[in-house]
Amino acid sequence: MAFIQMNLMSKSLMRMVPVNVILPVDKLVFPGMPVREDKPYKTLYLLHGVFGNYTDWVNGSRIQRYAEEHDLVVVMPSGDNAFYLDQPSGQNFYGEFIGRELVELTRKMFPLSHKREDTYIGGLSMGGFGAIRNGFKYHETFGAVVALSAALIVDGLQSRTNDTPFFLEGKDYAEACFGDLNKVLESDKNPKYLVEQMRREGVEPPSVYMACGEEDHLLDVNKDFARFLQEHGVDVLFEVGPGNHEWDFWDTYIRRGIEWLPLENNGLGVNSGNVGI
Repeated sequence: MAFIQMNLMSKSLMRMVPVNVILPVDKLVFPGMPVREDKPYKTLYLLHGVFGNYTDWVNGSRIQRYAEEHDLVVVMPSGDNAFYLDQPSGQNFYGEFIGRELVELTRKMFPLSHKREDTYIGGLSMGGFGAIRNGFKYHETFGAVVALSAALIVDGLQSRTNDTPFFLEGKDYAEACFGDLNKVLESDKNPKYLVEQMRREGVEPPSVYMACGEEDHLLDVNKDFARFLQEHGVDVLFEVGPGNHEWDFWDTYIRRGIEWLPLENNGLGVNSGNVGI
């Protein structure tokens, strides 16, 4: 299992961006173990939550093991606290970077499939929102979305004020990420708007896997959005399980999300846990 830490120059963000990549090209197998066919890899672009960075998924979950089990490449970029949206005033086109540029660059670097049905986007909390929004916005690229505890907060943005001790809940922060808060609901920054737009244009949306913890403060908005997707004919699986807004839940359900994806299962190969067995 190759684990690559790199920095790449982004035209969308006009700076170097750190990215981690799990690349199972070097998997060793014992005699009698299944050998993977030599073909391009399916890929999951996996986004972190607020306060996080490109190291979060590797440090907080067993994503390397899950990727190796399924011969899945996982690309984990840093997205700051920007909700993975385009913010033109600061040359911060996070949506363009996640939805188009990062995919194009990594396809040049690694043996990745260029097919929509082999390309997925996922994330947790803020990254869950980013996965849904950019999965729908760039629906020609992504065939499936995995969103855990998604921060689907657009419905309440217009009423925000700065009378709060926590900057994430304030109006200024929301405007920095989403722009004019009075225009968000009727824009491509609103996932519901994107679903309705795809339906008007006859576009088939990506399939969606969603999960949220029973004690998570975002449970109600996730239930509402899953119900919205079902009512609009989107292929969605929504699961609720024990847990809160924390890594024990996300580790469990990123595995379930990966198992939901149309992947192969060739086992872990040779590693320190099975040498000599």
